[in-house]
Amino acid sequence: MNTATVRRQAKHRIDQLSPDRVQLADELLAYLLDKESEEATEELLDIPGFVEAFEKAKREEAAGLLTPLEKLRRKP
Repeated sequence: MNTATVRRQAKHRIDQLSPDRVQLADELLAYLLDKESEEATEELLDIPGFVEAFEKAKREEAAGLLTPLEKLRRKP
């Protein structure tokens, strides 16, 4: 089953739940989103040198040393 189909099916099921169960489903979804975010963060932190490169990029941005993406795009 593709993602769009699964999302429609999940929405259909949520629409049939009682308000208390909708609240419970929302809490479960919030937990899953939080867990996914944590896993993505851990994945980034496992990349050698990522933290240092990210901190350097933040300093460069704060100092105005970066070029905005809009200025890098070619105009037709």
